[in-house]
Amino acid sequence: MTTQRCYYEVLGIERTASEGEIATAYRKLAIQYHPDKNPGDDEAIARFKECSEAFEVLHDRDKRARYDQYGHAGVNGNGSGGAHFHDVGDIFSAFGDIFGDIFGGGGGGARVRKGRDVRCDVTLTLHEAADGCTKEVEFQRLEPCGDCKGSGAAAGSAREVCSYCGGHGRVIQSAGIVRVQTTCPACGGEGSKVKDPCRSCRGKGQRLRKVVTEVKIPAGVDDGMRVRIPGEGEPSMSGGPPGDCYCFISLLNHPLFERQGQHLVCRVPITYPQAALGCTLEVPTLSGRGEVKVPAGTQSGDVFRLGGRGMPDPRSHGLGDLLVQVTIEVPTKPSKEEEQLLRQLAEVEHKNVAPKRKSFFKHLADYFTASDQAEEE
Repeated sequence: MTTQRCYYEVLGIERTASEGEIATAYRKLAIQYHPDKNPGDDEAIARFKECSEAFEVLHDRDKRARYDQYGHAGVNGNGSGGAHFHDVGDIFSAFGDIFGDIFGGGGGGARVRKGRDVRCDVTLTLHEAADGCTKEVEFQRLEPCGDCKGSGAAAGSAREVCSYCGGHGRVIQSAGIVRVQTTCPACGGEGSKVKDPCRSCRGKGQRLRKVVTEVKIPAGVDDGMRVRIPGEGEPSMSGGPPGDCYCFISLLNHPLFERQGQHLVCRVPITYPQAALGCTLEVPTLSGRGEVKVPAGTQSGDVFRLGGRGMPDPRSHGLGDLLVQVTIEVPTKPSKEEEQLLRQLAEVEHKNVAPKRKSFFKHLADYFTASDQAEEE
């Protein structure tokens, strides 16, 4: 570039910008003009170098003070330019920690990671899910080995600095002019290795241990949901926070109720006279007995709603409904008295009911026989 732009203008910030604002502005521009995102684009590479030169000056307090007072001449002594990165590789060398944060690296040392999460399973009855409860759960997690105190090294020895990455936990891989930091393949990002491993944990620094604790189940949980127990996962081996334990919920089938979200469905059989004449049914609810008024002329499959007798929602207030679905039950072996009364009813309805009906399969055989004869004709 023949004419240098103001470094504040290059980064798009005010002269009063804080160090955090300077870094944030640079990260955004570095991502926008990064060579990996703009292969073969000379203008993007030029912009990349320009914003890096601006950041190199403004993120340093002394250089920024000289630049604010004397301009470009104050930071290079001859007025001809800024930080003068000769190529993109110089930029990665200067700001490798920043590019590690942007493009998947992690700075100059081993990364601090949260411990791994663990899982356990909890089985509930419908009533436990409706009311909420406290359950005892059991699971296994890796914890620091007691013999080596989590170091993985045998007694009398210690972990050694990884020779591959020099203890940084990160290595720089080059691809042309682009250099990207990645996790060290030799030490897995820890920055150190075990030469003489602990016999108890075989150098892993962790051993599997059974844990028994309690979890509070909120009212209204459904099958497949999960409840988190914070901090009950595996501890971090790099000094980070422990992971969490996730309890996966399974509901047992109920003999009377079928769950549909917040609603419960109860299927109740009724007789033909109850459906035809109407009646008051006593039905079960989660809290005890309930009543449903069945009007005259009810059809099989009709549904009656009891509001607020369903399941709570663990994420909000309110209750679902109890849906009572009636089915007309036909007796398979009516008594002689019932058969006599049904025939009288049929006569009233002007219907002829034969004393003995053919079975379904006999009718099916007759149907197929008639179809075959029709095809032959």
